[in-house]
Amino acid sequence: MIKLRSKKFCRGSFKFGGNSNNSSNAKGGSEKDTCGNISEIKWELRPGGMLVQKRESGDSVGEFIIVRVSTLSKWHDISIEATSTFGELKMILSLVTGMEPREQRLLFKGKEREDSEYLHMVGVRDKDKLFLLEDPAIKERKLHGLLPCRTISV
Repeated sequence: MIKLRSKKFCRGSFKFGGNSNNSSNAKGGSEKDTCGNISEIKWELRPGGMLVQKRESGDSVGEFIIVRVSTLSKWHDISIEATSTFGELKMILSLVTGMEPREQRLLFKGKEREDSEYLHMVGVRDKDKLFLLEDPAIKERKLHGLLPCRTISV
């Protein structure tokens, strides 16, 4: 059986080396740290199937975050579930901006993100900023489609 310990820093004196006074309960879910406090380790299962220690202030399933999406001229504050994908965010943005999801390019931390990527897996947290651009190829097609053919007469 493997004992899992959470490391917390505390004020006060403590001894370096093995402390035999730390004890775990039968479940192995809580322990006594060097400060004498009992802390319980909480676990969560990520969409990729990885079991990780749950963040104390982090995002969990069902929790909503607010992301600020910037277009060239406006800011949009969007409330979305932390475990959503960029594709789902694009669907919400299509209602706000009028651009279809296939026309949108979302950038986070300087990189374009795919529709299948999860917000929380990439590191998007509450009050983070994303940048929304229109796909240049589609923008060019729109311009060519809207402009009538003109001949230049001399």
